[in-house]
Amino acid sequence: MTQNWNTERYEKVGAFVHQLAGGVVEWLDPQAGMRILDLGCGDGQLTARLAATGAIVTGVDASPEMVSAARSRGIDAVEGSAERLPFPDANFDAIFSNAVLHWVRNQDTMLAEVHRALRPGGRFVAEMGGHGNVAAILVGFTAVLARHGFANHEDGVNYYPSPESYQRRLERHGFTVERIELIPRPTLLGEGGMAAWLRTFRSGVLESLPEALREIVVDETCELLTTALRDEDGNWVADYVRLRFIARA
Repeated sequence: MTQNWNTERYEKVGAFVHQLAGGVVEWLDPQAGMRILDLGCGDGQLTARLAATGAIVTGVDASPEMVSAARSRGIDAVEGSAERLPFPDANFDAIFSNAVLHWVRNQDTMLAEVHRALRPGGRFVAEMGGHGNVAAILVGFTAVLARHGFANHEDGVNYYPSPESYQRRLERHGFTVERIELIPRPTLLGEGGMAAWLRTFRSGVLESLPEALREIVVDETCELLTTALRDEDGNWVADYVRLRFIARA
């Protein structure tokens, strides 16, 4: 299922993605002069924070709309796929990624490309959805899709591995894993709550449905999840679990 990104909606609804990235940025520890690739740079808000350290940062994203938004922030951003990075071999001291890798279709091709683009000894530092990420949301969403005859539309949208399985995958591609952790991170959703989250992060699935059904699916999913994920003050909390790692080429 192709995920489509609306930059204005993402900036409003998905601001927590870059706001909560302090931990993985700390693991990266960007330094002045360091050549860094931000893999899946999105609208460039986090990329700009990396560049502010004096590092030489390039962004790459598969979405032309996101690349345009990043460039509007002064980011050196190019359009490209994680499975075919538009850069020469051994070009970066570090490759960084936040909240992106779980969207990549071919993990093995992507990891081979990351290894190729890193200089020998360079670091791959990333955070992605890990095993159990948004499990309650997906159970509810899939149940509603199944009720309407579209259960398979959620199949393969994301990949949320365990630390053990992803370490093995990294090692198969020549990486040495220095640190890898699964981090539960319940996340308070902002304006629009769960409905806005679904319209933003499941836009591809929703757009694959008959138009008349889309808002029905959103409303029914929210109703199903209310007891588990909305508190007594009406705040929605998504059941995020992150996988964070440092791997050296």
